[in-house]
Amino acid sequence: MPTFEYLALDTAGRERTGSLSAASETDARTLLERRKLLPVRLGAAAETRSGSSPALAAGFNRRKLSTKALTLFTRQLATLISVSPLEEALRSIAMQSEQKKVADIVWRVHGGVVEGRRLADAMALEPASFPPLYRAMVAAGEGSGGMTEILERLADLHERQAEVRGKILTALAYPAMLALVALLIVIGMMTYVIPKVVEQFNDMGQELPLLTRIVIGISEFMTGYGLIVLVLLGVGVVVFGRMMQREDFHMKVDRRLLGIPLIGRLLRDLHAARLARTLSTMVDNGMPILDGLAVTSRTIRNRVLRGATEDMVESIREGGSLSGSMRRTGIFPPLLVHMTASGESSGKLAQMLGRAADYMEREFDAFTKSALSLLEPLIIVIMGGVIATIVLSILLPILQLDTIAVQ
Repeated sequence: MPTFEYLALDTAGRERTGSLSAASETDARTLLERRKLLPVRLGAAAETRSGSSPALAAGFNRRKLSTKALTLFTRQLATLISVSPLEEALRSIAMQSEQKKVADIVWRVHGGVVEGRRLADAMALEPASFPPLYRAMVAAGEGSGGMTEILERLADLHERQAEVRGKILTALAYPAMLALVALLIVIGMMTYVIPKVVEQFNDMGQELPLLTRIVIGISEFMTGYGLIVLVLLGVGVVVFGRMMQREDFHMKVDRRLLGIPLIGRLLRDLHAARLARTLSTMVDNGMPILDGLAVTSRTIRNRVLRGATEDMVESIREGGSLSGSMRRTGIFPPLLVHMTASGESSGKLAQMLGRAADYMEREFDAFTKSALSLLEPLIIVIMGGVIATIVLSILLPILQLDTIAVQ
């Protein structure tokens, strides 16, 4: 009996690797499902050349599709497989791709399909480009026979997420550039202009105003210790990065982020909208909620939000409802909890989750626009005040000198 090696996800969303004996690949999948494992890669043991696990191999695979390239690939594949066989559709996408990296990745997936693998298993050959959540949804589409529809939904999901990220980056671009230019101007004045002016003040033999002395002191500190401060900041960033590798420290930082008034709300709303959109897509295509939550939890970077999502998985496994588990976490907006409960009671869970996601995305968009619209004038006022203070510190001794001359 042949032996199959697998990479699967358990009900908690963790990766499991191993091998099992089965008469065929279909029987091997059935055995994994009985063990409550969701297969994302399955192949004969002889096909694993290197002897390393797929998860380890993924660490050395540096090729990766960008979010834009993955969305385009998904959309093209959804269109082509509706009119041509899967193998031909993949070949067409690879041949017409203008980027060699993208073409190489698609060719490898194509090769896996030609060898007889399912599409989700072929995509597992490029785990950096096709994350577990993506592959799990593709596997669900293959199992239900609705591959075109689920690929369209995946493309829509990625486009919506990219749109949200794009709006945030666009809104932040101008204030960030404004702050950077103003900061460079202040640094230039403090390290170049002020020292030149100080030379003139030293010849006056007059006591300088307090504001001028303070600005000169800051200028001398920046000139004498600026490089040391930059080095210390660099060391601090490295140390902080090392500390973030510790789970307990990372958890504390994430919890503090959620406690910040504006940032915490943005993170929670983004998480709720993304979870609702993903679950809506999965439920609408027949994927179990437990599997969807388990796989989704692995894509969440904030440890507190990830832990809350994993608690939802345990609550549902013990017989609780989705809306009840959301309510117990205490991090989801009441609107989402209410609409989820309505969807469960009416049998329209996917539709209600989709509507909730639409509403929260509109609310998030309006909130970020209003918040960031206040950021630009705030930066202008702060930087204008700093520059005005520097200029005033230069003018005060000159005015003082003019007053003495008149007397």
